[in-house]
Amino acid sequence: MKDDLMNRCVIIGGANIASPACIKEYLRDDDFLIFCDCGLRHAEVLGREPDLIVGDFDSYENPNSRIPTIVLPHVKDDTDTAYAVKEGLRRGFSEFLLLGVIGERFDHSLGNVQLLYMLDSLGKKGMIVDDFSELEVVSDTAEITGDYEYFSLLNISGEAAGITVTGAAYCVSDAELTCDFPLGVSNEPLPGQTARVSVKRGRLLLVRDRRTGA
Repeated sequence: MKDDLMNRCVIIGGANIASPACIKEYLRDDDFLIFCDCGLRHAEVLGREPDLIVGDFDSYENPNSRIPTIVLPHVKDDTDTAYAVKEGLRRGFSEFLLLGVIGERFDHSLGNVQLLYMLDSLGKKGMIVDDFSELEVVSDTAEITGDYEYFSLLNISGEAAGITVTGAAYCVSDAELTCDFPLGVSNEPLPGQTARVSVKRGRLLLVRDRRTGA
């Protein structure tokens, strides 16, 4: 078993993964992998075994394998994914990658985005990757290279001000984005440039859309 205080914690949920080859490119050999409940169905296509299994097994049968497993009660405050994030925090990880957590259940998808905000509040690094996009919270600075076709900046948490965007089709300086209008949707890095975002006060959700076929 890997040293819990090293590397990155990757949490795999049960939402559909239509492009496993693309998702596999984000995985590192030294990742600590927590599979949540029916996220276990992705183990074969991702070509990785869990280091830990977490779940209440309401949507997937407990494999009862040699792999360490935390069986959760059906009635609980945390979703399986939220519990897995908290378990990763308890083990000392400071970087998290969440896969298979954006899907048909919008409530679960949005709840998993909230986990990125929780991690940011704790000074930890978190990212969600699905078949099309990367999602992360920006509370200071971020970059968007030409590898991404579009990017969006969304305020879903309150104040977000002192925002500067450079190297993009739509640039702003010391601007404010509010929760009641999606002004920051669908920006583009300029050809040959790296778009840069900075936030002085508050936080934004940054969504990077990968180029088609990337």
